This record gives sequence, C-alpha cells and structure tokens, in this order.
Amino acid sequence: MIKLVTVGLVLFLIFALVVSLFQNRILFPTHMVGRPGPLPHGTQRLSLNTPDGYRLQGVHIPPSRDGGERLLIVAFAGNAWNSADAADYLSEVYPEAHIVAFHYRGYAPSTGSPSTEALMADAPLIYDAATARVKPQRTIAVGFSIGSGVAASLAEKRHLDGLILVTPFDSLKAVAQGHCPWLPIGMVFHEQIDAAGSLRRVDAPVAIIAAGRDTLIPGRRTDALRRRVPNLVFDRTIEGVGHNDIYHTTALHEAMSDALAALSK
Repeated sequence: MIKLVTVGLVLFLIFALVVSLFQNRILFPTHMVGRPGPLPHGTQRLSLNTPDGYRLQGVHIPPSRDGGERLLIVAFAGNAWNSADAADYLSEVYPEAHIVAFHYRGYAPSTGSPSTEALMADAPLIYDAATARVKPQRTIAVGFSIGSGVAASLAEKRHLDGLILVTPFDSLKAVAQGHCPWLPIGMVFHEQIDAAGSLRRVDAPVAIIAAGRDTLIPGRRTDALRRRVPNLVFDRTIEGVGHNDIYHTTALHEAMSDALAALSK
C-alpha cells in the first residue's frame, strides 16, 4: 500500500511539474496559428514598440461603408486564431467600423514571448495607437475566448464605450481548475486573467455571447462572469455549438450585430 501511494504521489508530482513547465505552450499554441487569408482592399499594416523592446504588428481595416459615426473596434483574438483573420471577420460583421487588431507577442510577425501578463500590458498600448490613428467618436473592444479576458483588463485602464465578449470566462485559473479539479492549480498554474474582477470595477456596457455546448470554457465560468458584470446590456447563448464551431454559424454574426446595437442604446 505504501508503495502504491508513493508511486501515485510521484506520478502526481511529475504531472504537476509538466503543467507548470509547459502551461505557456499549452495556453499559447503559436505553432498552431496559420497564415492569414487575403485581407480587404485598403487594409493597412501597423506596428508599435513596447517599452521593453519588443515590436507588435497589426492591421487596420477601414470601413467599407459609411456608418454615420467614427466607430473604432479594437479586437483581441483567441489564442489559436490569427489576429488578422479576426480583424477580417469583424470587418464583415461591422463594415461601418474601423477595425484594429494586433498579433499578440510571440505570434508572428510580432516579436517576444506570449504570457497573460504581457498580453494585458500590451492592450493599453494597442488602444492608444488605435485611437490616436482613428480618432474615433466611440471605441468598442471585442474579445474572443482568451481575448475576452484581455479586453476586460483593458476596460480597467482605458475608456471604452462598450465590450463584446465571445465565449468569455470569469477567471483563467478557474477554467484551468475546472479541467483539473484534483490539481492544486494555485501552486502550479502561473498564468492568470481575472476578467470578472476587472469588469466589476468598470461601468462600460458589456455584451456576452456564449456557446451552448462549450467544453473548453464551460457555462459555469461564463455564468460566474455574468453575475459580476455591473452593466450587462446583452446576453445571448447560441445553442448547439461548441467553443470553436460557433464561428461557422450565421447565428454568431447576427448576435454580434445585435450586441453592437445594444451597446449603442
């Protein structure tokens, strides 16, 4: 019995060490991100330098039609989605808006190494560069998956006229703990984004769009976020879809349009 317990403990410690050492690679699978597809005519390449010496690359897609106001949407993609493709998607959903998205650190062609701390530190730099370029009347942040947490952190540091969060979570550590309930996540999981804590301290209107069959970010984590948002003006769950296939539905396109309309009221 003692031998079995010892073997079990050793295996547990080995697994905990693997999680601790490789969580960054698991969380930020830069090797899985494909090259972007063709971008709309008029797309402009952007770049900015971070205070610690790295260079972020991004895109600016101008509006393809007049929307009556100068609207800027700053996009934060999911961890395995090319940010240029995310910008292209948003330009189709919101043709009246200026769309700006930057590749996260460590995601080519941006330099550096990704981490939650770096992503949250870079978000205000991206906001400042985008607003200085566009000079918008309104600025909306759109975050997909892990990008929803980055957008939430930005709301604490800069003025936003609203946020649209797709498949969002309350806490990245809580998501990890849910997938490994027997692992002491607090000891071995060093990456954290406290989206609920950030949004609790801001008054900007928030729209949430969830996937009804999301197994990566379970519904309880989105529910926990909902309860902490002071100004939730739009909340829709698209039933029958998961974390990734939600993007292949017209229902998401419709929900995104409805969400922006709700933020405008």
